[in-house]
Amino acid sequence: MGTDITIDGKIGAARAKQPRAEGAARVSARPCPRTGGRIGALRMSGALKLLFPRGTGALQAMSVNSAGGITGGDRFRLEAEAEAGAALSVTTQAAERAYRAQPGEVGEVSVRLKAGAGASLHWLPQETILFQACALRRRLRAELAGDARLLLCEPVVFGRTAMGERLSEGWFSDRVEIFREGERLFADATRLEGDITAQLAGPATGAGAKAMALVVYVAPDAEHQRDALRAALPEEALAGASLIAQDVMVARFLAPDGFGLRRLLMPALDRLSGNTLPRSWRL
Repeated sequence: MGTDITIDGKIGAARAKQPRAEGAARVSARPCPRTGGRIGALRMSGALKLLFPRGTGALQAMSVNSAGGITGGDRFRLEAEAEAGAALSVTTQAAERAYRAQPGEVGEVSVRLKAGAGASLHWLPQETILFQACALRRRLRAELAGDARLLLCEPVVFGRTAMGERLSEGWFSDRVEIFREGERLFADATRLEGDITAQLAGPATGAGAKAMALVVYVAPDAEHQRDALRAALPEEALAGASLIAQDVMVARFLAPDGFGLRRLLMPALDRLSGNTLPRSWRL
């Protein structure tokens, strides 16, 4: 017999609950004179793992979802901290996938970022791909010291166009918040429900785009980077960059598919990261 499960006040009949994936991980980077960052605290449990590819510069942490994707009822939590004076870059092994969910069930992903005084933190996951009838809630909160630097990117792909996929049914709720010294610096929220493809087709919503990305850059050279990014964008690109504070740049990108999004994003992220874009982005 099905059970009634409530999502945001709506009640739907769910089939018998299936086993769900859970995972949690926490990593911190400490200063290292030679590389800029070394592992401080490290904890992992369940289906969320962290790998540390060898390289130069900032400590790089690569998140791996060993469950192979996210579906309704899954729970993942990641915490990453660059301690005072340290440099940390966090990415994913591959694109994340949000699969079909049972009625009344939602997958949840929670990310908590923290950067101490003089620290540098890059949050550069690869795309999250939404599949037909998915249900995904994401929450990201970043807390920065006064002079900490942050590069944040959140790319999303709404179905695989090469496979002819169309999201005529789905639920996606996303919220990004950035605080500096306890004061809210930036907040962004997205909610799409039902026929997502149709909602993105409107000229004031997505102009038919099937992929999008948010980029936030917090650093003293934000204005310079904004000007350089604008100058480098193709004339036909559905993208733009603005300053919301003297040292805070926000950029948005829209593209017809995931490949088109990468063509816009990768040169921008290369520049903003100081040519340290994680290798997994190039595979």
